[in-house]
Amino acid sequence: MFKKILSVGGWTLVSRLTGFVRDVVIAAVMGAGPIADAFVVAFRIPNNFRQIFSEGAFNNAFLPTYARVLETQGEKPARTFAGRITSLMLMVQIGLLVLAFLAMPVVVQLLAPGFAEYPAKFDLAVTLTRITFPYLLFITLVTILSAILNAHERFAAAAAAPVLLNLSLIAALAVAFLFPSAGHAAAWGIAVAGVLELLLVWAAARRLKVAPGLEPPRLDPAMKGFFKTLGPAIIGSAGVQIAIFADTIIASFLPTGAVSSLYYADRIYQLPLGVIGIAAGTVLLPEMSRRIAGGDVTGAHAAQNRAVGMTLALAAPFLVAFVTMPDLIMTALFQRGAFDAEAARRAGAALAAYSIGLPAAVLIRSALASFYSRADTVTPLYASLTAVAVNVLLKIMLMGPFGVVGLALGTSLGVWVNLILLLALAYRRGWTDPSHTLGRTCAAVMVASALLGLFAWFAPEPLSRWTASLPAWQAETLLAILGAAGATLYGLTLLGGLKAFGVRLARR
Repeated sequence: MFKKILSVGGWTLVSRLTGFVRDVVIAAVMGAGPIADAFVVAFRIPNNFRQIFSEGAFNNAFLPTYARVLETQGEKPARTFAGRITSLMLMVQIGLLVLAFLAMPVVVQLLAPGFAEYPAKFDLAVTLTRITFPYLLFITLVTILSAILNAHERFAAAAAAPVLLNLSLIAALAVAFLFPSAGHAAAWGIAVAGVLELLLVWAAARRLKVAPGLEPPRLDPAMKGFFKTLGPAIIGSAGVQIAIFADTIIASFLPTGAVSSLYYADRIYQLPLGVIGIAAGTVLLPEMSRRIAGGDVTGAHAAQNRAVGMTLALAAPFLVAFVTMPDLIMTALFQRGAFDAEAARRAGAALAAYSIGLPAAVLIRSALASFYSRADTVTPLYASLTAVAVNVLLKIMLMGPFGVVGLALGTSLGVWVNLILLLALAYRRGWTDPSHTLGRTCAAVMVASALLGLFAWFAPEPLSRWTASLPAWQAETLLAILGAAGATLYGLTLLGGLKAFGVRLARR
């Protein structure tokens, strides 16, 4: 399983690195002004709907059902089931696309009501969202094919697909002079990326001979099982996205630049989530689904413990960095062109607030696997909606005194509520079984993180005196030195701690 997680994580790392280059280009070209705010809304709307209706809810309902049909009935019935779902989702997405295109001013008004005070920014957001929204249709088909590939233990193509989004955006911004604005260029880059991602995963599925055709939808037992889990999964996924929508809605009332500051902080925050948390969850869900379908509950819980331990060990250095040096991170990565020092400071403060929820955020997908692998999408729904209620309430309370930082802090606390509820409910039902080895692994991670935190707190000042004498790239050089030295210190300390606590490292 580690090899699979590293495979997904490796491609996700490539995606995040190219995504970082993409965001650097966006920041340099658009800065944190009205065009950037309008583009972020245009990008976020189809992205949030994607999380609700495709990658989130759909994947959590489809993949366990497909895996169960594949395990118990064979490839042909599984392909038929996938074909029926593909036809149904295609019809739904086309209808949604037409409706959204006609009602886009209303959609933007609902999700960014503060833009109404700035007519030019509002009109630009409407135009850009109409360009980006077809991405949702293509990415829904990408999600179906990716889930099929994952069920067959083929993870690379699905994990690599987001790289094409980043490359498409970079290419579009490189020729931004051909468009009315950089926002228009980036929006068309997103639309083109949807087509490219679909072609990539379709080719991989066709090579494996598992690409579904279009089958007339039919309410057979597999479809009934899918719909039984889909409804709660949609509401549960919607809960998480409601919190993100709340960020956009509330931030739209803050001064210009607030929406884009949250965006840049979130992009850095998403690095460990994608490379580690989502990668582990992507591999763990089909693993647990297959084992539970085959009656191997002990093996499923052991796989979950391994995934949780690995996730915490890999995510801890990011937490330390985000807490101790957020301003340096944002300055080194984004402060150039139209992205000035004030924008870097504001985004850094938001990143520090986001970091409080990082441990919970990277573990959410592994915790959800306890439920989704058993086709239970109702329990995560209750946990998600409770967390969202806390999240939104905290955002409203904290926005006044803390502005953008308050929004990020509300998100972090809401994620912790979600994780704690999931873990408590899973443990109560016997659907998770933390081992002594996992506890010892957590102890080793905490010791290594404490030493890394001391290094990150005291090392920047003496090193900055040397980098300040450089003619250029001072912040970038300082961050690179701290990152390399910190990674070495953490890695050696963690390995020593694991050995001292008696945790055996297996190569498999």
